Amino acid sequence: MKQIIPFLWFDTQCEEAMSYYVDTFNGAPYKKQESKIVGITRYEKGMEAPGAENLEGKVITGIFELAGQRFMALDGGPVFQFNESTSFYVECEDQKEVDYFWGKLSAVPESEQCGWCKDKFGLSWQIIPKQLGELMGDPEKSKRVVNAMLKMHKINVADLQKAYDGN
Repeated sequence: MKQIIPFLWFDTQCEEAMSYYVDTFNGAPYKKQESKIVGITRYEKGMEAPGAENLEGKVITGIFELAGQRFMALDGGPVFQFNESTSFYVECEDQKEVDYFWGKLSAVPESEQCGWCKDKFGLSWQIIPKQLGELMGDPEKSKRVVNAMLKMHKINVADLQKAYDGN
């Protein structure tokens, strides 16, 4: 089977977003794989996207990798916008990594809930500690964990553990 590659549509800030995401993932406390921009193809004079004008020099296609996951993106104008129906799940090693990614990717406080946040480009992310899955193993205790999580914006591992322990 061929690889499935998420494709992201930006208005005009594709190159800025790719650089930001690559820098964010390369700065992670427990970086497992290098993140990088693989290549960029640009609009030339006379090329226009539907609903967009003056894209000369902007990105037709940009290919980048975040922790081994390949993405494609473009500057397509304001025709389509991101929404919360699509998000990217970042499994974090611990609270330190949750705090790091949350600090880098959360830019819209009113969109934060249960580990979900939205970045400055409008893309939604789930910043989730691996411990959440581990604490969901016991059916009775997992109810307390879920109830605690539903009250959180950024996930707090210590508070999840307290809920699991019944404290």
